[in-house]
Amino acid sequence: MDKQQLMGLVMLVLMVTVIFAGFPISFTILFLALVFGYLGLGANVFDLAYFQTIGMMKEELLAAIPMFIFMGFLTEQAGLMERLFQALRQLLAPVRGSLYLVVILTSTIFAMATGIVGAAVTVLGIMAGPIMIKSGYDHRLSAGAIAAGGTLGTLIPPSVMLIVMGPVLGVSVASLYAAAFGPGFLLALLYIIYLLVRSYLNPSLGPPVPLEERTGSLAVVLKEIVVGTLPLIGLIAAALGSILIGLATPTEASAIGALGALVLSIAYGRFTWRGFHQALLQTMMTSSMVLFLAVTSNIFGAVFSRLGTAGWISDAILGLPIPPELTLGLIVFLIFLLGWPFEWPAIILVFLPIFYPILVALKVDLVWFGAVVAVTLQTAFLSPPVAMSAYYIKQVVKEWSLKTIYAGMMEFMVIQAFCIALLFAVPQIATYLPSLLFDKPLASSTDTKPADSDNASGQGALGVQGEDELEKGDAATPAASPSSKTMSNDLLKSDDLEKSDDLK
Repeated sequence: MDKQQLMGLVMLVLMVTVIFAGFPISFTILFLALVFGYLGLGANVFDLAYFQTIGMMKEELLAAIPMFIFMGFLTEQAGLMERLFQALRQLLAPVRGSLYLVVILTSTIFAMATGIVGAAVTVLGIMAGPIMIKSGYDHRLSAGAIAAGGTLGTLIPPSVMLIVMGPVLGVSVASLYAAAFGPGFLLALLYIIYLLVRSYLNPSLGPPVPLEERTGSLAVVLKEIVVGTLPLIGLIAAALGSILIGLATPTEASAIGALGALVLSIAYGRFTWRGFHQALLQTMMTSSMVLFLAVTSNIFGAVFSRLGTAGWISDAILGLPIPPELTLGLIVFLIFLLGWPFEWPAIILVFLPIFYPILVALKVDLVWFGAVVAVTLQTAFLSPPVAMSAYYIKQVVKEWSLKTIYAGMMEFMVIQAFCIALLFAVPQIATYLPSLLFDKPLASSTDTKPADSDNASGQGALGVQGEDELEKGDAATPAASPSSKTMSNDLLKSDDLEKSDDLK
């Protein structure tokens, strides 16, 4: 290990330590990247940061993020989640643990309409929390079910996380969406089985809905389910279906979804200008947080790679005297541990690129691996000390302590680990639908292929220009596709950066 590689390793360790201490992630990694980059690369680090930022912000695929977030907030305001919850509660009233079942079913359906974990968990907490307490449901299981169900939106399309992950792995978002459905529905099924079995073995954990709280008309309940779900299913089919069958790109489909959610909000009589304004503000804040973290993580990854530490770590892991399967398991376990202190954007944009050359060397199916990572990264919402789901629930259900909420979430983390093991044992859970929809694996949503292993050691930054673009003086028009240049940090030679003033 040379001096620059050691400097990069110190930067990585310091980042983890400082974030564990409670410092904001985005500003921390940006500060560390610029400081250590200046010490190791000189003033060239500022040119590198410029190329990284402008290249990422000109990527059209990222426009899908605010659109899908806006779709989620409008769907929430339309009241469809509350309507479906109440209808399912009446339909499943006689079943032990029915409220658990209703929470998971409602959150699974709405995961396909909104990938906003905070909104899903908060609304579920407001609707289900008081009813569960009143019905005598176990507090730990109740909190765990709400938290686990609400986080399904990070896995089941239209997940914003998968939109960001696609270019990093160099695969199409459509392929990742298709691969995520199997694990997402499997995880929801495992939650349901676990909760119903616990309620059957111990009825006090989840008693049926009392007779006096049930409606007497099955027709009314069925009508509510139909009215509350059919328009939503149509919206989901229009947005996600158009992506999966190749009629629209994720960016175009996100616009369809946002428009459809606005129409539903008006049709259900829930549209107000105040609510619309609030949805716009929430979309702006959420999108800004995700995209700013993406930019800063991108700069950090570029500096980390230019220092040579990424290649050193890859070589060290590949040099371990262990079977390839164990190496892959070690990578997934490291991602699992990183989910405790870090949010998913930092993991995908900083750490996942470090593992990329290892995955290429092991000839791993990157679409399958993306699905595995998506399941694993749900721990970012269920594991302390970050565990934002716990704070969302605590904010709306004051009766439950954080200790109780954490204890409930840990039970569902075990189920997640079991789901990951199933994905390793039966990869077809994730790969069957993509292979069915697409005759061959798609390269990327921008028709580019992931870089080969020779270039992969420099991977870590979206939107980096390759050597050819820099030599041709195209710095004013950074790479159009993050996936096409994701692996090219090692191509940014110092003399190229020194010429950047002439290229601008």
